[in-house]
Amino acid sequence: MRVAIDAMGGDNAPGVEVEGAVNAAREFGIPVTLVGDEDRIRAELSLHDSKGLDILIKHASEVVGMHDSPSDAIRKKKDSSIRVAFELVKSGEAEAVVSAGNSGATMAAGMFVLKRIKGIERPAIAQIFPTLKGRTLVLDVGGNVDCKPIHLVHFAIMGSVYARSIMGIENPCIGLLSNGEEESKGNELTRETNLLLKQAPLEYSGYIEGRDIFAGVVDVVVCDGFVGNVVLKLSEGLSEAVGKMLKEEILKSFLPKIGFLLARPAFHRFMKKVDYAEYGGAPLLGIDGVGMICHGGSNTKAIKNAIRFAHEYAQRGVNQKMAEKLQENFARSLQPEVLTKETAVD
Repeated sequence: MRVAIDAMGGDNAPGVEVEGAVNAAREFGIPVTLVGDEDRIRAELSLHDSKGLDILIKHASEVVGMHDSPSDAIRKKKDSSIRVAFELVKSGEAEAVVSAGNSGATMAAGMFVLKRIKGIERPAIAQIFPTLKGRTLVLDVGGNVDCKPIHLVHFAIMGSVYARSIMGIENPCIGLLSNGEEESKGNELTRETNLLLKQAPLEYSGYIEGRDIFAGVVDVVVCDGFVGNVVLKLSEGLSEAVGKMLKEEILKSFLPKIGFLLARPAFHRFMKKVDYAEYGGAPLLGIDGVGMICHGGSNTKAIKNAIRFAHEYAQRGVNQKMAEKLQENFARSLQPEVLTKETAVD
């Protein structure tokens, strides 16, 4: 299964994308297509030993910038690298897309070109977080700022299928992120969603708090994109700050330096666990295809791992499983038009 790479999207494009693609093709044997300015991509590719690797180049004359409006970018820049990458999936020339570019434009391109899985109103960006017990999937982390209860229910369904298919969790436990565990907490959105999730054939445990994410209390955490993005950015900032604080304290005197040398393997394991590059990117769940959104400042390792995860996602047919789950359990009981009639909150 071939993976299409938006080679022009990231902060350090196309160098990082090209090197990451070369490493993925060499280490994992994954065929890749680099999409973007052909001359620049070839120049970068010439710096690496790519002989014998299955790497193609697809020219795209336009680039979507980080500050471009997602909707305008997709409509006006029809030959952008991100849109062309998704067109390759639509035509069957690739099975997945990886992009470190404008996340809003990536979502818009995925929805516009590939459409949504039947039954899903809003795709969601999902992110894996390291926890004390292993890993937890959080969604949405930025795709949808304003959500309805049915959207969060769909997120729970998609997250459950992804956790089972990709993370290997047999019976994923779902939690709804709120400002307290008590049923009286939350806002109108979380209270209505809570009632719906109680009716759903999922392993739903109720409200959880922000601190529960890293404790690994549940396997899948559901929230709207505004809250989820704050959680994501706060976590990234905290991880960086902790690393710098530890380094400063260690360098202050001689004894901490000796202690660090003795504990270096443990520190390295810790930093690897909280390194976003280990997880590569965040899958875009809900589109009728595979899209992986990477951090704009992704390094080579992040791109390489995102390609690996995208390839694995496509191989395991996660989208088909999501569609089947929706049709099987939610075709009638959780349609948007019946929400106000059947699940109104007093």
